[in-house]
Amino acid sequence: MRVVDNMVRGRRDNLALALRSNRVRLIEGDIRDHGLMKGLVDGCDTVFHQAALRITQCAQEPRTALEVMVNATYDLIELCHAAGIRKMVAASTASVYGMADQFPTTEEQHPYNNRTLYGAAKAFNEGVLRSFNDMYGFNYVALRYFNVYGPRMDIHGRYTEVLVRWMERLSRGEAPIVFGDGLQTMDMIHVRDVARANILSAVAPVSDVALNVGSGTETSLLDLAHMLASIMGRPELVPVHQEARSVNPVPRRLAGVSKAQELIGFTARHPLREGIAELIDWWRDQTVPAGAAA
Repeated sequence: MRVVDNMVRGRRDNLALALRSNRVRLIEGDIRDHGLMKGLVDGCDTVFHQAALRITQCAQEPRTALEVMVNATYDLIELCHAAGIRKMVAASTASVYGMADQFPTTEEQHPYNNRTLYGAAKAFNEGVLRSFNDMYGFNYVALRYFNVYGPRMDIHGRYTEVLVRWMERLSRGEAPIVFGDGLQTMDMIHVRDVARANILSAVAPVSDVALNVGSGTETSLLDLAHMLASIMGRPELVPVHQEARSVNPVPRRLAGVSKAQELIGFTARHPLREGIAELIDWWRDQTVPAGAAA
């Protein structure tokens, strides 16, 4: 298995266990390096395309977003076709829906209510995959991730990654900060469920589909903040509010999950409260000073 990461947000330590198996090779590189990608794609059976900028960075650096999420993604799909890979499993996003018209939101929801560059790039990617399927018989599954959370997440996101910031504040005895009124809802999906959806997509006898990857349950930011405070033993620290940010002003997310269950046998397995408790345990392990008692 070949893993390519530019290490902007990733860490080698995240793959320590996998690397010890001697079945995984980690290459520090960039999806925009055409020569590198060509050499790595040759001889592959399946390609899992996860490379992207976060939604806030796309707004801050639109030219870089174009280079990575449009141009380099097209190049990768073209390389995979030329190399004759069996299938690509590509990370898409619930952002292609923008503010959906129906809840739960099914894959048949028209995607172009999106108002973000991030969502536009992902919609383009899905369009390229569909066109390569029709032109060349290129096999793919696109997975529309909803709000992914879990161990190894960072602090640079709009909703889910704010969990890390909340944990930092709660550990200092400070109330979590919520941008806006906190009534926005998310469909939280554990990263292990996302990984399993990728594997199921790779082995299932399906192609030319886009599937939601969510739990089918919606949770408000306020409820999430209260849950986090409760699990960390600080339920008295009530969230404080600040002005909402301008990026991704979508007030509701709720995935329709029946299509993924039908086509690849995927159903989320990790209850939110258990997943949040696991995230807290991981975060505490990361923040214990070297040599300190556990």
